[in-house]
Amino acid sequence: MMQDTSRLFYGSRRRRPKLARAEGVYIDAVDGRRWLDGSSGAMVCNIGHSNPAVLSAMRAQMEVATFGYRLHFETEPAERLADRLAGIAPAGLGRVFFVSGGSEAVESALKLARSHALAIGEAQRWKVISRFPAYHGCTLGALSVTGYAPMTAPYAPMMAQMPKVSAPRAWLDGLPLDDPATGHHYADMLEAQILEEGPETVLAFIVEPIGGASTGALVPPAGYMPRIREICDRYGVLLIHDEVISGGGRTGRFLAADHWGVVPDMITISKGFGSGYMPLGALIARDTIVETVLDHGSYPHGFTYAGNPLACAAGLAVIDEIERQGMMENAVAMGDLLHLRLRAMMQRYEIIGDVRGMGLLQAFELVSDRATRAPLPKHLDAYDRLTEAAYDEGLIIYARRSRGGHEGDHFIVAPPMIVTLAQMDEIMEKLGRALDRFTAECGL
Repeated sequence: MMQDTSRLFYGSRRRRPKLARAEGVYIDAVDGRRWLDGSSGAMVCNIGHSNPAVLSAMRAQMEVATFGYRLHFETEPAERLADRLAGIAPAGLGRVFFVSGGSEAVESALKLARSHALAIGEAQRWKVISRFPAYHGCTLGALSVTGYAPMTAPYAPMMAQMPKVSAPRAWLDGLPLDDPATGHHYADMLEAQILEEGPETVLAFIVEPIGGASTGALVPPAGYMPRIREICDRYGVLLIHDEVISGGGRTGRFLAADHWGVVPDMITISKGFGSGYMPLGALIARDTIVETVLDHGSYPHGFTYAGNPLACAAGLAVIDEIERQGMMENAVAMGDLLHLRLRAMMQRYEIIGDVRGMGLLQAFELVSDRATRAPLPKHLDAYDRLTEAAYDEGLIIYARRSRGGHEGDHFIVAPPMIVTLAQMDEIMEKLGRALDRFTAECGL
């Protein structure tokens, strides 16, 4: 049941049912309807809803303290979680700065990179190169490195526009994904951009190891990740991995970049890291970067809820549950199955042009012509209509315009890492009914 009016406002006037209960992979509304959370919210609830062990850890911490301001106290959960992250991150990345979400994590990384440049006497470095399309957050700093026109254009006069290079969309460009020459082709665009900007002015390059909302689970082509590391080293450019969506275990590794053995200078994580139990995120940085900045004076940056003990207690319990239940192993097994089943759907629906992803971060993209990879007509609003059709069938998926925000349609299917075979069957059944309804309505 939905009340007639609401004083809340977000992005549009669309109303939703009132949530009654969330447990496991399911969410129930007060009117009795049930949804399978096929996107883990916005790729957040990696371990599923209402995990008893996490709730128990939170209750225990609530009996001790729910808040301790970072300038006044150190807290045991924050110290323990920082140690845990340092153990998970690659060697040399042992310093942790806690935040409440992904945008804050990215903002923190950009400012730490700038503080480091000032500390080593390279004040001329301020440009952060990113990719197009890309999504790194909704604050003005994070938006400056985001490549998604509908989100960035309205606020362009209010921020410094940062340089962009093409995301490695090999399928869209008709290039082989498994050929290292393809990866080098896209990575070399970064070197060209650094040279065009003037290497002495370039501060950092920020990249999602596996694409999130704006590129729909884009897996980089062979050779790409090591090559961009080499290029950044060549010109003294810091490499920032945005693992806000790809981190947290759903690709089969806690950090997606570990699939390529590439070590960045900074990592941003959130979403699945706290798994929706509390607002939680982190910037993980090289020890040498942090020590240099602090030796120079201070890092003039911070958030009120940084290192919140209740959030950190939840984060510790989330990592414990991922490991205790073997969720990353399940993400690999169920993710491989999901990928195969989505690809099988291509035989039934000619409008599915591509299926991509890793583990339980999978996506499919719709086209009007597979040979040319031309998108569906914009006026069909496929990214919205198919998502709504799935919602009506009791399945939640996540969609965006795939080609910079103005056209193209991709859909992320990323259920919690506890998903079972029976629930995977349910996802595919409901998705098939939604596609049938959408194609019938649009005459496709």
